[in-house]
Amino acid sequence: MAFIDYYKILGLDKKASDKDIKSAYRKLARKYHPDLNPNDAEANKKFQQLNEANEVLSDPEKRKKYDQYGENWQHGEAYEQQARQQQQSRQQSYGGAQGFDFEGFGGTGSGGGDFSDFFQSMFGGAGGGARSGGRQRAGYRGQDYNAELNLNLRDVLESQKQTITVNGKNLRITIPAGVENGQNIKITGHGGPGVNGGPAGDLFIAFTVTNDPKFKRNGNDLQSTVKINLYTAVLGGEITADTLTGKVKLKVQPGTQNGAKVKLKGKGMPVYKKEGEFGDLYLTYEVEIPTNLTDKQKELFEELAKS
Repeated sequence: MAFIDYYKILGLDKKASDKDIKSAYRKLARKYHPDLNPNDAEANKKFQQLNEANEVLSDPEKRKKYDQYGENWQHGEAYEQQARQQQQSRQQSYGGAQGFDFEGFGGTGSGGGDFSDFFQSMFGGAGGGARSGGRQRAGYRGQDYNAELNLNLRDVLESQKQTITVNGKNLRITIPAGVENGQNIKITGHGGPGVNGGPAGDLFIAFTVTNDPKFKRNGNDLQSTVKINLYTAVLGGEITADTLTGKVKLKVQPGTQNGAKVKLKGKGMPVYKKEGEFGDLYLTYEVEIPTNLTDKQKELFEELAKS
């Protein structure tokens, strides 16, 4: 896999703050989002790269390793561990720094093998194991994979299982209820295979959850508009309103104004990984003004206006 400059992907440099990274990611993710670029393979690729860059640079530990090791950042711990082992081995062989045979750095002496093998093992050079006396090179963790799953609001009202294909293999996953748009979850061990017996990488799934035509999501809460006629707004009455889980009856108070809101407790989205907890549904009343009035109706409104 080719090296990706995460800073360049986000249009930033290494001096960028956490706030800069978050802001750049949000701006570019909106621009290249698949919903806004249907059938655009380049935009989809860019969106995946943005998710990958954000995943690394928004994590302080991962960013530190990336800044230090570049494209080999995922193997940073392995490099550091092997460096310590090599240092300990040299100290044991030569009794520490005093009396060290510096001719070994020339590559032809007996000490040259250890120093050379260290860099061979770091950067994948061939034959390192043989020249280091049969020692096995360190195993490296596999590459992380990134995938995207598109859902709608109704898909995440309950936990569900789906089968996705990753690198040619089918993987059955459980999608928890309440997953939010832009949320990422990690599935350990389902990334690329490890090197030299190292552990497999992880799979990161980015969720795109689109709003329902009637409902707009705001965290765990939902917002919707319900129309009422002028007579119900003035005199009060009972109406039927839609929720994501069915219809409910509501009592409209006399004198209800256009734009008035009412809260339906517990009729919002399920709270992620909190069984039995739900957000609320906020309905905004839209009062419809009657048109095509009969002469009689106009007279009645005129009398009402005079009174």
